[in-house]
Amino acid sequence: MSAFNNLGLNARLIRNIEQQGYEAPTAIQESAIPLVLSGNDVMASAQTGTGKTAAFTLPVLQLLNNSGRPGPKDVHCLVITPTRELAAQVADSIRTYSGGLKLNSQMVCGGVNIRPQIRNLSRGTDILVATPGRLIDLLGQNALRLDHVKLWILDEADRMLDMGFIPSSQADSICAAQGAANTDVFGDFFAAY
Repeated sequence: MSAFNNLGLNARLIRNIEQQGYEAPTAIQESAIPLVLSGNDVMASAQTGTGKTAAFTLPVLQLLNNSGRPGPKDVHCLVITPTRELAAQVADSIRTYSGGLKLNSQMVCGGVNIRPQIRNLSRGTDILVATPGRLIDLLGQNALRLDHVKLWILDEADRMLDMGFIPSSQADSICAAQGAANTDVFGDFFAAY
């Protein structure tokens, strides 16, 4: 029996974790996973390599697994990362842990053709991993809707703010697209740094 059983994760996710060779959750996972599953907003800080990505990915997968398909252009979970490299790592983690679940995810970032990203977003996306600039580009082209986002994750939030990746004008654009008049509209929130 896995120590992950004590965190409230379902059997499918625990099998996926065990298939990766993990036997016990890290401190950040033990702290964050039950909070996210309970619907709490979380801000977490831990060293690189301590399992922060799994700390938000695993409960997100569980929460979205029974939430119904997103409508056209809708996104149910938005993960914003500062770089394409980190976005690729997060997207890979989502694919690894979501085996056997009927969820679709995609990564969008600059430096590649935007057309396939727009086409894929038109079908609706359970989990979207995005860099800030490409997210703003896609919003400007009405390629996605954020008014049905249930879960928000800012990965390396401190780095994005420090480097100016999310200046107030971009944050305002994201909030306006989501229809946010106050923080209650945002649903669950997880910031990792």
